[in-house]
Amino acid sequence: MSANPPIVVGVDGSRSSNDAVWWAAENAVRRGAPLHLVATLFVAGTYGVPIGLPPAYFDDQEVEGKRRLSGATDLAREAASGNPLSIESELVSGQPSRVLLERARGARMVVVGSRGLGEVTGGLLGSVSTPVAAHAGCPVAVIRAIADPEGAAGGPVVVGVDGTENSEPAIAEAFLEASLRGVELIAVHAWSDVNLSNLLTNERSLDWTSIRAREEASLAECLAGFGENFPDVAVRRVVVQDRGLQALIEFSKQSQLVVVGSRGRGGFASLLLGSTSRALLHSVTSPLMIVRRPEQ
Repeated sequence: MSANPPIVVGVDGSRSSNDAVWWAAENAVRRGAPLHLVATLFVAGTYGVPIGLPPAYFDDQEVEGKRRLSGATDLAREAASGNPLSIESELVSGQPSRVLLERARGARMVVVGSRGLGEVTGGLLGSVSTPVAAHAGCPVAVIRAIADPEGAAGGPVVVGVDGTENSEPAIAEAFLEASLRGVELIAVHAWSDVNLSNLLTNERSLDWTSIRAREEASLAECLAGFGENFPDVAVRRVVVQDRGLQALIEFSKQSQLVVVGSRGRGGFASLLLGSTSRALLHSVTSPLMIVRRPEQ
């Protein structure tokens, strides 16, 4: 990886893609990182595109791809608001998720929109966001269409903490993002991943007061080392009994970013995206960052 790796963003010209470009450009400015815009061309025989199309079809695709990259470059410059930003653009032939995963190997972060134009009309995004989030070795930010990109800032950063090593890289990224943005960090921890109301009866109840005290101490311990590295970040610790996913969704409504690990404490190695991160991909409207542990 280079000394100053880029933030890579997928470009397909959709509204969601444009918001991904805007978000990525702002983040690149904050981090002092270069921005790498990537768009893809169709390859004959893939995506259901018939083999034997006239050469003009692919010429038109190349022209359209370059037009989208030019528009994305202009949008990134606008998002940078006059701040220095190094921008590189690339038009690549290949399957979109594979292209982004290749670029992720040398990237600081990959940013994609949650929904693109569709596979046959140039859709780099949409169905691409899940495989990229599952397999990329760097953090992946998934951006839904934002009504007012310039007004999206101001809320806190929210991070899910499950008490395992799987969430440690996500905690580190969340502290960094909160510090760079100058906002509060809300750390959400659920004692149980299971909805306990479906399991417990009046005869079988929990000593939640004692459990909460223990879980709050555990959460504070998980955050302590990171807090020492980012003394400027105010942290609000939230412990809930169960339904941590629902708590993250609720806090996301007022946040500017949600950060989670790729796998939870269930930790099945075959599931590269845990149930929480996968559900959040389809639930939250704020930007979502999924961070894998390096060895995953």
